[in-house]
Amino acid sequence: MRLLVLLLILLAFPVAEIWLLVQLGNRYGWWLLVYLVLVAVLGWRLLQEEKLRMLGRMAQTLSQGGTPAKALFGTAKNLLAGILLIVPGVMTDVIAVILLLLPSPKVKPGQRYAGKAANDDVIEGEFRRED
Repeated sequence: MRLLVLLLILLAFPVAEIWLLVQLGNRYGWWLLVYLVLVAVLGWRLLQEEKLRMLGRMAQTLSQGGTPAKALFGTAKNLLAGILLIVPGVMTDVIAVILLLLPSPKVKPGQRYAGKAANDDVIEGEFRRED
């Protein structure tokens, strides 16, 4: 049953995308083509720049002894958004913009994959209350 629902969703998405493109094409004409070409070029640029950033992030993380899991997640998210921008369609562009707006996990220099110690928020010192 779940396979049937998944198959229907996978078939309905391209049909809805094509229907929306036809409707927008009837309304806006060649401006839709300009939009699709411009967004595809932006998606291609995003892929190219993210490829270069990924190599730098990976080298920096590995040289500092950290694990590259968070850097890879942010890169994968941006690469998927770039691919969705290249695919012609308005709904895929909306999904790509949502992916780009999601915050990426911050990669701190020298951060290890193991969690923080339990007492990282303890501040040593004396306390005196003055009323």
